[in-house]
Amino acid sequence: MINPLLRRQRFGLALLLTLVLPLLAQANEPLPSWNDGPAKKSIIEFVQAVTDQSSKDFVKPADRIAVFDNDGTLWSEQPAYFELLFAFDEVKRSAAQHPEWKTTQPFKAVLENDHKALAASGMEGLLQIVGATHGGMTTEAFDDYAKTWFSQARHPKTGKPYTEMIFQPMLEMLDYLRSQNFKTYIVSGGDTGFMRAFAEKVYGIPPEQVIGTTFVTSYQFKDGKASIVRTPKVAHNDDGPGKPVSIDAVIGRRPILAFGNSDGDLQMLQWTAAGPGKRLMGLVHHTDAKREWAYDRQSNIGRLDKALDEANSRGWTVVDMASEWRRIYPFDPPATEQVQ
Repeated sequence: MINPLLRRQRFGLALLLTLVLPLLAQANEPLPSWNDGPAKKSIIEFVQAVTDQSSKDFVKPADRIAVFDNDGTLWSEQPAYFELLFAFDEVKRSAAQHPEWKTTQPFKAVLENDHKALAASGMEGLLQIVGATHGGMTTEAFDDYAKTWFSQARHPKTGKPYTEMIFQPMLEMLDYLRSQNFKTYIVSGGDTGFMRAFAEKVYGIPPEQVIGTTFVTSYQFKDGKASIVRTPKVAHNDDGPGKPVSIDAVIGRRPILAFGNSDGDLQMLQWTAAGPGKRLMGLVHHTDAKREWAYDRQSNIGRLDKALDEANSRGWTVVDMASEWRRIYPFDPPATEQVQ
């Protein structure tokens, strides 16, 4: 006859295991913020295939290169690219040193929050703003300005720091890939220096693995101090066809995995797909107007049109954000149930 005390202890242990084991299984499961849908399945199956030494698709660790766009892929990009919002704030911060901006467009439009005049200035006007706020200083000074902005600025919709507007499912994907000896890179149209100000802390991606648009720089030795000075002139636009060019020049290996979210990423995905062996090309499709934003073909920001057609025709992985992500941001409550 079993002692009543022992029976209660066994019952308690069984109850504890019933409650804890599912949680432990979830904690060890790759991509816990992803629904068990086609995107998660394709990612896990791909990683398992290229990391299994007995598989015909095995890829040695040195060639496990994964590249990711930043805006709209790793973090949100609405209502405007965050770097552009940084540039607007920098115009306002430094306006006292440039009194001529009060009467000169497009700076006058920024200072007066005149969105109509700013829109009328077009791409040329935006490039003027970016050049004025990104050049004429050392790389250290620019890094300080960017980090100060990140510590103070807040997203207009959520009120959260911009560095919290990152996608929890993509953070999990980065961690999962690195746990399988992938080397993860950012390849983005954003300025390299701007992204380096937060990428390592937020994504775990070190500065040397951040590839972006670059400005012409020069070496300066003044008053016994050596520095690199940024100019307002763009040296390389890391968007569209500029992305595979950067990958080839900086990494020197063709990626086996590439993720983007817009037509600006199409050539990077094509370049990745053109290599031999097993490949994974993916797009984050913004379909969730309730938890984030819904936009694609007609959007002025992160337009996804030609790349979506090519992805569908070639069988690339398209992540439907509304149906495949249980959770969008790290500050969202963890979801234990699949999103329907």
